[in-house]
Amino acid sequence: MNSSYLSPIAFKLGPLKVHWYGIIMASAVLIGLILASNEAKRKKINPDLILDLVIWAIPFAIIGARTYYVIFEWDYYKYNPSQIIKIWQGGIAIHGALIGSIIAAIIFTKKHKIRFWEVADIAAPSLILGQAIGRWGNFMNQEAHGGPVSRSFLESLHLPKWIIEQMNINGTYYHPTFLYESIWNLMIFSFLFFFWKKRDFLKDGEIFLTYISLYSIGRFFIEGMRTDSLMIGPLRMAQLISIFIIIVSIAISYYRRILKKS
Repeated sequence: MNSSYLSPIAFKLGPLKVHWYGIIMASAVLIGLILASNEAKRKKINPDLILDLVIWAIPFAIIGARTYYVIFEWDYYKYNPSQIIKIWQGGIAIHGALIGSIIAAIIFTKKHKIRFWEVADIAAPSLILGQAIGRWGNFMNQEAHGGPVSRSFLESLHLPKWIIEQMNINGTYYHPTFLYESIWNLMIFSFLFFFWKKRDFLKDGEIFLTYISLYSIGRFFIEGMRTDSLMIGPLRMAQLISIFIIIVSIAISYYRRILKKS
């Protein structure tokens, strides 16, 4: 085994193994919650509502993310049903998490009689920041990587040695696509949080729609480099979903900004 390999297990408590994947995901949720609560205060919305929404959304997101993944890997899971619940080993899909979270948010906002699009805008920067952090869980599990590359290629990217060595899987180095996506997500977060949300001409929902559109653009290209894509026939499902999201986001914005006025 590579001597610089970082174990996916952070520590053990007796027979219980605590995985870095879970710690990183929990940290992403906590940081996102703090950010969204502060944004809610700025918009004069009760931040307790954001906490309540997160409590609602997390189970929906986890179930959606795992269900999405299991559906497209059913050839494996139908013979290994006991593996379905082992999300700490990886195997969740962000598109499934988004679908689950949106369903939870629609139910929650209707129940509390608040505007869905306003809440979605508050959540958008937190969501993309959480995704940027969460990709490091994939790093610890040595998953969500791209195809084989040379060590010299990774060194040419000026990456720290510990990242390079973690990309050494059974003697072969791989594209750190988790890192590419994390960086892209951080760029989106910076754009949304420090620039885009300050635009006076934006309508409710356009921060969220910008978030899912920009994320989908990056995901489309990065997905083409990955070796673990969920497939539908010869096509990569994430790329199809990304194209669909971009088209739908533009259509919704056009409808709400142009057609709804006429």
